[in-house]
Amino acid sequence: MISLAGGLPAEELFPLEELAQAYARVFKTGAHALQYGLTEGYTPLRDVIASRMASKGMTVDVDDMLLTTGSQQAIDLVARVLIEPGDRIFVEDPTYLAALQIFKFHSAHIVPIATDRDGMEMDALRRELASGPPKFVYVTPTFSNPTGRVWTRERREQLLALCREFDVLVLEDDPYGDIAFDVDALPPTLYALDAQLGGDTHVIYTSTFSKTVVPAVRSGWVCAPKSVAAALVRAKQAADLHSSSIDQQALYELLTHFDIDAHIATVRDEYRHRMMILHRLLREQPWSGVRWERPSGGMFLWLELPEHVDTLELLQTAVREGVAYVPGHEFYAGVARKNTLRLNFSHSGPDTLQEGVRRLARALQPVLDES
Repeated sequence: MISLAGGLPAEELFPLEELAQAYARVFKTGAHALQYGLTEGYTPLRDVIASRMASKGMTVDVDDMLLTTGSQQAIDLVARVLIEPGDRIFVEDPTYLAALQIFKFHSAHIVPIATDRDGMEMDALRRELASGPPKFVYVTPTFSNPTGRVWTRERREQLLALCREFDVLVLEDDPYGDIAFDVDALPPTLYALDAQLGGDTHVIYTSTFSKTVVPAVRSGWVCAPKSVAAALVRAKQAADLHSSSIDQQALYELLTHFDIDAHIATVRDEYRHRMMILHRLLREQPWSGVRWERPSGGMFLWLELPEHVDTLELLQTAVREGVAYVPGHEFYAGVARKNTLRLNFSHSGPDTLQEGVRRLARALQPVLDES
């Protein structure tokens, strides 16, 4: 089975030796390294993260930062703090499946906002804001999961203007921002643009090291306005006291003894190479009515098939051919477009991608011929 489904980074790019050395340095500091830690997270690591954010135009007070067990926990903590049953939450449509699961678990009323290749459609957002503001707007404006799209700077500024007008918070999920194939072309984060406007902060920002270091370290972080940050700390105390302190210390050692930026550049280059291979392989197929946009970063490519194709039904045929993908159904908060699917290009090497597309073609071509 070839899986083009999961959002997995490439194991062969993991900094194994450097990470092993980082853990060894932590253990050499003594038994206190294995003691309980701060709920807010290992302070030296928060300082390093703040410095890295500052290099990208994001200024943060470490007291407003909380280290989490991946950015997934950050989304859950924000939901715990802000959502009461029935509260409206606005999301892109489609959007990150696991975020939808969290919001549903907290009994939110999820309102889908239509999107195009530039981001949320602002007219649709304004109409929904006028009908009743939400607790927050959840967005992944940089290499979104599942579509891989990047919001334009104009759309980002328009979103912030509307949310300030209606006094609404934005939850910016940014797990893929470092995997930009052209860093210079990347717009500033919402968090950075919001700070440039001055006044009260309207953006809660979360990111993770899962895509650039290793997922198993499970280290993410969230930055929020002071009142929200304090509430997030209390919620995390109730949830797990603190995330793994040994992992946080090892990550700090890695970031201070290892050229993480050179490593990220290597990851970017390899993922760009794999994306271009997948893009080329798809273009070589004699498929009619199949559309996609070439990603400029991240880990995913989003396919739109002819309207009569149901990718959930097609998956059964694909699996019989020995290839898996993620049907697009579950990424929609509104009416699902059943003719969509997500492909991952980061985890598979060139030969695997070639065979995977060959198998996908065998599954898909008969269905396309029906039209």
